[in-house]
Amino acid sequence: MTTANSGRPLGKRIAIVLALILVLAGMLNTMPEIPGLQDFARDLTGQKFFRVSNFPTEFFYPPVFLLMMVIVALDASVYRDWKESRPERAWLGLLLDAGLVLAAFLGAFGYLVEIDSVCLLDQISGERARLIADAAERSAGAIPGMSLAAEVPACQARFGALTIPLLFTIITLFFMYNVRVWGAPLVVVASIVVLYTVGTAMIWVFDLSDNNFLLTKLGADNGDVMAAATQKATNVFITPDGFMGRFMDIIVGQVFPYVILGALFGTSAGGVSLIKLAVRSTRNLRGGPAHAAIVSSAMFGTITGGPVTNVLSTGRLTIPMMRRNGFSPTFAGGVEAAASSGGQIMPPVMGVAAFVLVALTAVPYTKVITAAFLPAMCFFFSIFLAVMFQARREKVEAMREIPEDLVMVRQDWLNLCIIFLPILTILILLLGNKDAISTGWLSVVLPGFLTQILVNATGDAVSAGWWAVVVLLPLLFLDPETRAKPSKVLMSLAEGGILISRLFLLLFAVSIIAAFLNESGLTGELTRAVTSWLEQAQVLRVFGAEIHIAGGVYLMLALTCAMFCAIILGMGMPTVPAYVNVALLLGPLLANLGVSFFTAHMFVFYFAVASAITPPVAVAAFAAASITRAEPMRTGLAAVRVGIVMFTIPFVFAWYPEILLIEEAITITNEAGQRVLIDGYSGQVDWGHLGTLLMRLALSLYLVASALARFDKSKISAPEVALRLLIAVLILWKTPVIMAIGLGSAALLLGWHHAVKKATPALIR
Repeated sequence: MTTANSGRPLGKRIAIVLALILVLAGMLNTMPEIPGLQDFARDLTGQKFFRVSNFPTEFFYPPVFLLMMVIVALDASVYRDWKESRPERAWLGLLLDAGLVLAAFLGAFGYLVEIDSVCLLDQISGERARLIADAAERSAGAIPGMSLAAEVPACQARFGALTIPLLFTIITLFFMYNVRVWGAPLVVVASIVVLYTVGTAMIWVFDLSDNNFLLTKLGADNGDVMAAATQKATNVFITPDGFMGRFMDIIVGQVFPYVILGALFGTSAGGVSLIKLAVRSTRNLRGGPAHAAIVSSAMFGTITGGPVTNVLSTGRLTIPMMRRNGFSPTFAGGVEAAASSGGQIMPPVMGVAAFVLVALTAVPYTKVITAAFLPAMCFFFSIFLAVMFQARREKVEAMREIPEDLVMVRQDWLNLCIIFLPILTILILLLGNKDAISTGWLSVVLPGFLTQILVNATGDAVSAGWWAVVVLLPLLFLDPETRAKPSKVLMSLAEGGILISRLFLLLFAVSIIAAFLNESGLTGELTRAVTSWLEQAQVLRVFGAEIHIAGGVYLMLALTCAMFCAIILGMGMPTVPAYVNVALLLGPLLANLGVSFFTAHMFVFYFAVASAITPPVAVAAFAAASITRAEPMRTGLAAVRVGIVMFTIPFVFAWYPEILLIEEAITITNEAGQRVLIDGYSGQVDWGHLGTLLMRLALSLYLVASALARFDKSKISAPEVALRLLIAVLILWKTPVIMAIGLGSAALLLGWHHAVKKATPALIR
């Protein structure tokens, strides 16, 4: 590790050491229950309540929060940059770096002071012990002969009004470093939300308007405004929507092992071997290298969860392969960008955003990956079709012979274990059954200790990720380069710790958006306003034509609005904030219009993923363009054309939620507040109906892919392109008559096209 770090600045080297400490602490915290380990540690230390994992959040989160921000300050140091580029401002850079660390310390300290389960200042003064003793005495005397649990007393010593300037100082400094690490778009959105909340609070205080959209009420009328404002600022510290709430839990308590897993995979030899296997498997297909890119990017992307990371990892091999085989640079870049973005919707891992979806919907992770499976298959099937038609159009022939640098050797087969065994571990643990393991043949074959470990980890996503990391670490040494330089593993772990710190900085801005939206009440007002408008609106006039609004049109308007919001708000942003921003605003609205809460979130999630390939700020496509040296915007348009299904499949599962396979997708809340099934659904999967739907969907995807490529067996004219797109919509229509017209039209059109192709082969270009 010394050699690897010899050329790094001192701050970077310290950041790497601290990142390794963070990784160790995070992996200990997420460690699954191992039989006897907890008791052994307690006997060894003599501490009755000592823990070796799953540490109490109120004591674990603050130091981890501070540690992550110190890592960010050292890794993204303003002082280090300005010392080289702007020496006269180096002192200011040092002040900003120190300010971020101080703000993080005050944030952690403020959390410990304000949260009722700790009350740090009361602990120091001894007031806490007295209050707890008084509460215990009162509870003991409430009913003679009975002892009730003592109430948790509220903190007496607080920051008070100082909480407000402290909060805005923390926000300002954290936002500045967010711009440095992640760019401006997310900070712009978060700043608008903060300014909106503060501005509308001032409008309410000074009674400048009675418009509900311009009011953020700080408390009851004629109440203490300053006390109410202080309480709302305190909420940002200690409530679940605050920066030590659910988003901290997502990073530290849920996604932590998967980020480490992705970091280890990213520097392993398994990625190149996976690409070689994909090339070997697709060498006889006309679109061979492009199909190989799809397979490798889907598998690698589900682990890394980041489209740009995936493009820059697999794209350096797959894009030159596609170009060498005859594909144009823009198409090659578009395929890689679309496939890499699709990795985020590909089970079993799906990246950080999927864990945020789990947290926001309260649907177990195993059900989320079940729901994601069929839509993901449809997406990658459509990319396969797009490549097939483009290969025909550009007269690309099958590779047949594998280039010498991509031939698999014995070491590559060993390296594949590095990829497949950890993924297999995740699948077995996620999809396993506790009862089957505890009473089945495994309980006979394995020692009781190992059987209990399997039972404890089965069905839990965090445990599955943790054990996958444990399985992966020794497998990395199958690679001779890793054996020759073991420090590579430590560096990969450190990179994972740095990435986690950066991700929390990202989620800090998201948590501020969530907290301030919650305090402003904007989401509720927006939902009420749009729902009220839809209830009153009867006719929609478009270019002089009148469209009578029915229930389905309500839904389509809301879905289209959510689509554009997700794409616009997601421009230039990672998937997580793009998803959360729109889900917080429009999720409740969609759920009020007949779509289940889970389906609404999946809808927004898909478009947040799609924002990575949507011009004008298509970050995944631009990353691919940096490899192809093609024009970035054209690459982005090619990525949209190839990945168009990512924009259409959400509408399909909004209309046909059964494609998501889980009961939560067809469960809504009725006017009485009861959870009921959508009309027409029984809660059981109708496999016959689902099979028919998937065949219709496959036919529709065939028509869309060929229309966008403007090629099937031969070149397709502009009128036929329009006709294919129209028929694709009709095939998926819910009305049986329209659906039948679509299916019949598809049969006639495809039959005619193939007959003409057979009769006039000279038309093939």
